Amino acid sequence: MNIIHSHSRRHWLARCGQGMGALGLASLLGDNGLLANDAVSPSATIGPLSPKPSHFPAKAKRVIWLFINGGPSQVDTWDYKPALEKLDGTKLEGFDNTTGFFPGSVGALMKSPFKFSQQGECGKWVSEVFPHLSQHVDKMAFIHSNYTQSNNHSPALFMMNSGMRRMGFPCVGSWLTYGLGTENQDLPAFVVMSDPLGRGLPKGHSQNWGSGFLPSVYQGTHLRSQGDPIENLSPPKSVRGDRQRAMLDLIGKLGKHHLEAHPAEQELAARIESFELAYRMQSASPEATDIASEPKHIQELYGIDDERCKHVAAQCLTARRLLERGVRFVQIYSGGMENQRSWDGHNDIQGNHAQFAGETDKPFAALLADLQQRGMLEDTLVIWGGEFGRGAVAQKADKPGRDHNPNANTIWMAGGGVRGGVSYGETDETGNEAIKNRVSVNDLHATILHLLGMDHERLTYRYSGRDFRLTDVAGNVVSDIVA
Repeated sequence: MNIIHSHSRRHWLARCGQGMGALGLASLLGDNGLLANDAVSPSATIGPLSPKPSHFPAKAKRVIWLFINGGPSQVDTWDYKPALEKLDGTKLEGFDNTTGFFPGSVGALMKSPFKFSQQGECGKWVSEVFPHLSQHVDKMAFIHSNYTQSNNHSPALFMMNSGMRRMGFPCVGSWLTYGLGTENQDLPAFVVMSDPLGRGLPKGHSQNWGSGFLPSVYQGTHLRSQGDPIENLSPPKSVRGDRQRAMLDLIGKLGKHHLEAHPAEQELAARIESFELAYRMQSASPEATDIASEPKHIQELYGIDDERCKHVAAQCLTARRLLERGVRFVQIYSGGMENQRSWDGHNDIQGNHAQFAGETDKPFAALLADLQQRGMLEDTLVIWGGEFGRGAVAQKADKPGRDHNPNANTIWMAGGGVRGGVSYGETDETGNEAIKNRVSVNDLHATILHLLGMDHERLTYRYSGRDFRLTDVAGNVVSDIVA
């Protein structure tokens, strides 16, 4: 017996209207070459992670951010200040003791415990802690005048990652994958790696790579250092194979049926895509993260055989493999929680920075060299930097350290349309405060988006009745470092 379903006129018109809209959209997308190459009918859909056009021709296609977690000292790494040697042990006149986190432990000005030397054709002064990275200064554009709005790790990390000091906002990687999608539909668009030595996650944990109010498909995927790279990637034996595929097909059909009736629920479309992505990743992820298949000379270049840095070497080599397979954004955190477990050198700045620079210098330099020899550096933007800098004055401790300093921070970029061998902005003679061509976090984010062909004022998402953007209501592109 045939069953005739009765629908109201309103329901019939809604269903027809949505169908005609989908046909019209598919036609427009097809005319503009925006449908997937294998799309064969007007009913074909564009997934939330499908590649999307940039606002204007991009200089970079992908990003890797080497996040120096804890706050590296600019005056002990890249911002050479000979005046500190002359003023060592003297009081910094006019210094605000509340600049750092420990106002009761403020000491006198302290010279760097490290020697500096000029490197490259540009003659950049570099600390001795970077014997390998110093060989690549002609590829780097240094921003010496970055500043932020908090002297506390968590809000400063949120600020550097999302442009806001509060948690719950989309991070840079989420904005980029929302705006540009990804070139590989079988791997995450945005991947994060944290400290693999048991020193913990950065303050704020996964909020640093969260998607905030953007659909969850745009959040970062955390790769573990042991076991399966992605947690829960392998399904239970009881639901593998055809049974798993059948379950996903059913979930997809139910979800798409609901989405037809409620087209505004874009979070549902992202949820459907996240299930399918997880399924595809089960076969693609093991191959992409298999660094053992790399030639021995490449493994040695990164330092896989070096006990001091092998953990970071493995992450950098994995990152390169992901980037060349189309992953849009990779972030590697050097160091874990606070104090001696990260670059947070409150006590013994010499020992702290020597340790963490020793863990990262060779692998980071190898990454630049490897990207260049593969022809990838020209369209891969490499970023080095942390959430804030450190004070020029000493923090009183068993061994002198340096406290947090939101007023001065050095960040460098390489590749991806960046001018090499240049320095932008300046700090004062002690390196304690940015005074010339100051660069806010909003400016930094606007510049990153610009290099990827995105206008930071046009990349918006409507949420709770307002159009949000990564740079909020500020931000200017630092055009002097753009090639």
